[in-house]
Order: sequence, then structure tokens, then C-alpha cells
Amino acid sequence: MNALDVVTIGEAMAMFVARETGDLAAADSFVKRAAGAELNVAIGLARLGLNVGWISRVGNDSFGRFVRQTLAQEHIDARCVTTDSRYPTGFQLKSAVSDGSDPSVEYFRKGSAASHLSPDDFVAEYVTGARHLHLSGVAAALSDSALALQHTAARAMKAAGKTLSFDPNLRPVLWPSEAVMVRQINLLAACADWVLPGIGEGHILTGFTQPEAIADFYLDRGVSAVIVKTGSDGAWFKTRDGEKGQVAAVRVENVVDTVGAGDGFAVGVISGLLEGLPLPQAVARGNTIGSLAIQVIGDSEGLPTRAQLDAQ
Repeated sequence: MNALDVVTIGEAMAMFVARETGDLAAADSFVKRAAGAELNVAIGLARLGLNVGWISRVGNDSFGRFVRQTLAQEHIDARCVTTDSRYPTGFQLKSAVSDGSDPSVEYFRKGSAASHLSPDDFVAEYVTGARHLHLSGVAAALSDSALALQHTAARAMKAAGKTLSFDPNLRPVLWPSEAVMVRQINLLAACADWVLPGIGEGHILTGFTQPEAIADFYLDRGVSAVIVKTGSDGAWFKTRDGEKGQVAAVRVENVVDTVGAGDGFAVGVISGLLEGLPLPQAVARGNTIGSLAIQVIGDSEGLPTRAQLDAQ
């Protein structure tokens, strides 16, 4: 295999999406998908032709085999995915919606194999041999040992002079308190070159409500560029050199499933920057892929191939 362009670390789960709208308790049939924020990003980047590696743990069970099958189908390198016979692969249930609202999601991940990720799973040559590392706040929230793995990988990439992106992807329910979450997420974000918070996340993490103030918070901590997702307005960016601006959203007439929009946005920005696009064009690509992601049921089903992206 060619050298990896991107490595990411996180938890993949089996996801069961209800076939009919309404309360999950009333759902009789489901469609099985693979899910996980970092996995979505890995899939999106791989579909665009990048060589992507994935670090995780799965259980010795049917869900774990399903995750591995998904990785193989999406051409994602799985050399650093461990099968852990002690703990299960997590799964989740997701409701179906038809009005563009956020679906309800119920997680069954406590004590999962991926929650036992630790610095023992770090393979230096695998991570630092890649051009870029992408991390998110989801994997950081899984456990103290998973958080330690994130820091180990981030420090190694920085020492190797490689780039690092970070999506806060806040999951308050997984943290012991909001204060701990804010402190730990901001420590990881300060390690990154590119930080991609949502406007609401930025308020929680920095105390500021305006995109520029949120950006300045991270730029003052050594980040190179901050791209703030501003919902229906699109995204706002600022760099360490003072370049800044708003990039308009792509209008979507029929929103089907909002989950995965932020991951699609990250795919666009990361792939664009790795290909050498100017930041405004990379952000525009992020908006485009995010808009495609929300028009399809499933977390990654709407992420485009290179040909599909070029046709937009």
C-alpha cells in the first residue's frame, strides 16, 4: 500500500436506523449501517481517493466483523485495528425523521472495546508515517486511556512536523462534567493546526458567541487556522496570518438526516487543504460535502466519491 495520507483514531459502531418515522419504541424494522464520527471522516476521505488509516478496537463479535467489512469495502487501512475478545463492539439505534429535525440516537457503548483504547495502541511509525492526523472529541471522551492515546498521537505528529486537525464534536454525556470536557477538549485543540468547532460548541468551549472571538481563542493558543461552522450561514474562518471571511452555505431543499453533516464538512476542509487548495475553497468544499451528507439517511452514505464531488 502507498504511504498513508491521513490517520484517524476512534470508535466505530454498528448503527440501526429505523425504517419508519416516529418513536424508536414503535419501530419494527431497522437498516444496519456503520457509524462513528472519526469513521465517517475516514470513509469520506477514502472515497475522495486519499489513503486513509484507522486505529481502533472492535469486539470479537458480529458487529466487529461488520466494522471490519465496512473498512475493507471503503478501502481503509485496518492494520492498527485490534480485535479485543474481552469487550464488545458498541452499537446505536437512530430514529428516522422526515422534517429535517435531528433524529434521536440511543447509544449502547459503555465498556465497549474501543473505550479501552490506550497509548498501548499507538504505533509511532504508522501514525507519523502519514501526512496528517485527524482527531475528534468523541474518541477523547470514551475513557481516560483513550484520551491519553489522543495526546500521545498528537504530540508525536507535532514532533514529526506533520499536520493535525481537530473537530471538538462535543459529547457532554460521555464526560464526568462540562468543566472537565471544556478543559480536555481545549488542551487537544491547542495541539492542532486546524480546529473545526460548531458555533454552539465554540460558545461552550470559549465563552464567546461570535465566530471571530472563538477563532481568536484558539489562534492565541498556537492553532494555524480555525473554521467555525455557523449553521445555515455556512462557515467562518480565520488564520494565524489574519486572513478571515465567511463562506456561504449550500442551500438544501430537503434535509433528510442531519447526523454526519459536521463530519462531511471536515472531509471537505481536510481534503482541500491537503490538496493545496486556498482555505476559502477548502471551506467551500466542506460546505458542499456537508450539504450532500444531510440529504441521505445514514451517517456516511451521502459522502461523495471524487467523481460525484466534481459533478457538483
